[in-house]
Amino acid sequence: MSRPVVPHDAGSLVLVRQSPSGPEVLLGRRAGRHRFLPNVYAFPGGRVDSCDKLEISLKALNNIDSLLHPMAVAAVRETWEETGILLGSVVADRLQPNLSGLRYLCRAITPVESPIRFHARFFLQDVTGMPLTLGGSGELLDLAFRPLETALRLPLADITEFVLTMVGGLGPDLMPPRAAFWRYRRGKPMIRWDNP
Repeated sequence: MSRPVVPHDAGSLVLVRQSPSGPEVLLGRRAGRHRFLPNVYAFPGGRVDSCDKLEISLKALNNIDSLLHPMAVAAVRETWEETGILLGSVVADRLQPNLSGLRYLCRAITPVESPIRFHARFFLQDVTGMPLTLGGSGELLDLAFRPLETALRLPLADITEFVLTMVGGLGPDLMPPRAAFWRYRRGKPMIRWDNP
């Protein structure tokens, strides 16, 4: 029996904007060529690179453990690459992320049986009122802000559905009262709630 694949650290960013009918979230469809979750809708994000561990942010995370810093940087960097939305600035071709508006939502570990595994941390950023132009690398297709009800009808991974449900349960300040830990045991999702 082969040993399970070690999960790679990753960061995802849930961009939310308030509308008169409720919150809208940014999702894009992963291309069919992707080895991990092809053709499903996802938040921008990806694996932590070595540069993410060294990058100094413009502002530190509010009330978030400093151990999460590389995952937050990865989430902001991947969001910029995949959507064109820049949280921070670029100086001498280097991203200087601004993490001050990020809120930690939850973390999730891919099932042991999966040949590709991630230990992903999900962060939320309220972008209501920000001037945004979607672009990016083309890695995420059909990029758009969608009402939660519409988003929940798309082809989604179970963790994405769970995160959308979390967002729907937040108050107007979009401040999570506690973080969730999503993992699998014998192929079934298990959720543990952590105190703030």
